[in-house]
Amino acid sequence: MDNHLLKNEFDYQLKLGKIALKENDFKTSFYHLENAHVLGQKHIIRHTISHYWMLNFGIKSRNSKEIIGQVTRIIASVLFTLIWVPKGNTGGSNISPIKQIPIRKELQKYF
Repeated sequence: MDNHLLKNEFDYQLKLGKIALKENDFKTSFYHLENAHVLGQKHIIRHTISHYWMLNFGIKSRNSKEIIGQVTRIIASVLFTLIWVPKGNTGGSNISPIKQIPIRKELQKYF
């Protein structure tokens, strides 16, 4: 798969997540941030950016579990991205950080 297409889709999903977060549409925001995470998880900067925005989501939605989970995941993304990432993991604190998950149908074409 062309890495350029994957990066463009990462940027697009992140943008949609940020727009929805600004509008306090938390469900839509988190869905797109999860998509961005899946698309960016093999690239250290994109992976860390996706967790940073999930942290912002946690702060804005006042979700303490997400805040704590994302702080630890930001650290892990910096330390472990180049070593190992669980394929398809959506990155939220509602999922074990080591659990592999089938990639969502709409994202499969990027892998």
